[in-house]
Amino acid sequence: MSTNRASDAPEELHTTGIYVYGIVPADVETEEDAVGVCDGPVRLVRHGDIAALVSDISVDRPLGKPVDLQAHAHLLDGTSRVAPVLPLRFGAVLTDSNAVKDELLTAHADEFSAALEQLEGRAQYVVKGRYVEQVILSEVLEENGQARELREALRDQPEETSRDARMALGEIISNAIVAKRDEDTAKVVEALTPLADFLNVREPTHELEAAHVAVLVEVARQDELETAVGELAQQWDGRVEMRLLGPLAAYDFVVAQQPEG
Repeated sequence: MSTNRASDAPEELHTTGIYVYGIVPADVETEEDAVGVCDGPVRLVRHGDIAALVSDISVDRPLGKPVDLQAHAHLLDGTSRVAPVLPLRFGAVLTDSNAVKDELLTAHADEFSAALEQLEGRAQYVVKGRYVEQVILSEVLEENGQARELREALRDQPEETSRDARMALGEIISNAIVAKRDEDTAKVVEALTPLADFLNVREPTHELEAAHVAVLVEVARQDELETAVGELAQQWDGRVEMRLLGPLAAYDFVVAQQPEG
């Protein structure tokens, strides 16, 4: 009796998938040495006038390590310097190139094309300011009589017997810094609004944060943006340390439709 060896063979397991970083115009070309998550070579899956930035990935490997997040952001931010890019959230994996084309690009072609047109020539920048701790503390104590008096009263008190008073002082100082953050963030927004197409005030990520603002700006106006941030830094010299990050992918303003992988 003959045996059909092909039919008896176990079904081949699908161990690879396609990691999708973002959406770009179809005329974008990837650099030969461009790599993404797990050092996978980056390529394009095109459909009409749009394309997806992708790389192959093992579906057996869990994602989420810091190096994975860095690779995802590095590729998108680098792309934003030369072309509009719609970022996908970290971790978007589809089964194969056909799924990328059918489930992502074809399904959202009009939406992606319109968003890319809006982003043409623009990128995200992030302006961050952090208070110099001793300077802002001195400023609060100088302006707030209650905090100043309470600190004087606590100067020679043992910590174990003055815990409640110290907590009260900490709360007064914290609330005063929040009020200053609101005021200083408003000044940053006022300075950046003439340059920005869109602006987003982010939640603080540190108790000493003075401002954290994302802006969508024409890349051609980066020098003007640097000048505006530099003027703020000069105004707050010794009080607030200012940083300007970018150009970056427009995470705060457009995120491509997440595929269902």
